[in-house]
Amino acid sequence: MNRHYNKEQYLALAEKIRKAVPDISLTTDIIVGFPGETEEDFQETLDVVRKVRYDSAFTFIYSKRTGTPAAVMEDQIPEDVVKDRFNRLLHEVQTISAEQCAIHEGTVQTVLVECVNEHDNHLMTGRMSNNLLVHFPGGDESLIGQLVDVHLDECKGFYYMGRIESN
Repeated sequence: MNRHYNKEQYLALAEKIRKAVPDISLTTDIIVGFPGETEEDFQETLDVVRKVRYDSAFTFIYSKRTGTPAAVMEDQIPEDVVKDRFNRLLHEVQTISAEQCAIHEGTVQTVLVECVNEHDNHLMTGRMSNNLLVHFPGGDESLIGQLVDVHLDECKGFYYMGRIESN
């Protein structure tokens, strides 16, 4: 896919970032089934996912787009192979994400309140300094833009459910 770095350089950079900012949240986008992708290539992708341990990953199945060089490439990957790889990747990402997210469960963290939750107007939504989402009871628009201490009651994989910590 025309990347200008190799796996070892990428892993070294991820390690350097984690050492410099231990609480950083690393995320990525991964496309499965790009033309010419072999099982070995896919295993290398899984290896990177396991070594970097992303907090979340946006995973996609490659789809042909008319007019792009990839659309006319030989070695298009059969749909059943792509779906199998996607499911294996998704399982790995979700398992690691849940483990990474759970690290902060039961702690009190400072959260920047962003908005009233779009799915439940009794909840507020905010982000921790590592960009992880936190939802907590509030429904008070005056909190938007404020930093509040939130007890992280439960990790839900890619986000936390919590409650404002009273001082």
